[in-house]
Formats: sequence, C-alpha cells, structure tokens
Amino acid sequence: MASSSTSSPLPALLLLVLLAASSAAGEDVAAAGGRDKLTRIRVYMHERFAGANATALAVVPSPLGANEAFGRVAVLDDELRDGPDRASSALIGRFQGVVAGTSLPGTAPPASFQSAISLVFTAGEHAGSTLSMVGPVLGFTGAIERPLVGGTGAFRMARGYCVMTAAAAASTAVSVVFETDLFVLLHKP
Repeated sequence: MASSSTSSPLPALLLLVLLAASSAAGEDVAAAGGRDKLTRIRVYMHERFAGANATALAVVPSPLGANEAFGRVAVLDDELRDGPDRASSALIGRFQGVVAGTSLPGTAPPASFQSAISLVFTAGEHAGSTLSMVGPVLGFTGAIERPLVGGTGAFRMARGYCVMTAAAAASTAVSVVFETDLFVLLHKP
C-alpha cells in the first residue's frame, strides 16, 4: 500500500510551466509595446439624411412601426472631410456602412443601434487605406464611442477606438456633421 505522505511532483511542475509561460508572455508584450505607435486622426463625417443627395437611407423600416428603431436597417455613404464646413474643406474619403436598430421599445437605452462601418480614405495622407469600425451606438446625445478593429493599407494590424461628437454649428435640418477622432494603435514590425 502506498503511503499518503508521498507528494507528487506534478503540482510543482505545473507551477513551473505556468511561471515560465507568464514571464515569456510578459517579454513579448513589452517588446511589442516598443513597436506600437498611437496616432490621433481628426476627420469630419458629413451626413445628409434628406433630399436628392441623401447619404444615409433607411432601407428596411422597423416592423414595429415608423417611430421605432428595433429592426430598422439603414445604409450610409457619408463624406469624410478634413473640416466641418463642407464648402471649404477637402473630401478625403467615405464613411460607408450598415446600421441596424437593436433596442426593443421600452428598453434602455431607448434607441440603440449596431453598426459596421468602413472609413475609406481616397485622398490625403492615408489615401488607399481603410479602417473598420464595428460596435454599438447607444443613442445620439453626447459622444459616440466605438472600437476600431482593423484596417488595410497604412492601417494593417491597426486597432483602437473612435469618438464622434456632433459639430452643432455645421449641422442643419437635413444634415449633420460629426467631429470624428480616431485613436489608432499601429503596429510597426
């Protein structure tokens, strides 16, 4: 009969493996951190939601009625400009995507949407590159924050976040302008 006082080397071996793995992962993180660069990019999203030149259009109405958000689907092909004034700013790209209403009536927040957006840069320093933004829009009052989950061209392997705030002075009854700050973490191999 084996003695119960004999201890197995297995727990000590597992502890040693875990310590070695965690210190190796820490070295990788530290080394990678030295090659990453946080970049802030400010652009202005110009959206027209009425008229012949509308850039945002509801393509599927809510099955719950015209005043409800749940189930509504909209498509966007908004302008990205380098300033809030459309007449005096340069067109530098497009803000393209799909937005779907995801909040049932009577739930909080009252109007939330899920979005999948591509920021397509067609001119300027980032021409030929894109950034992908996916996530919720929890209402339209105050800042709207969403994650940046990748990109192409100059933004390959990018990650970060976007903060959008309405530029009230530039907005009208049929259009809205959002100051869009992109905080992009770029990995440099």
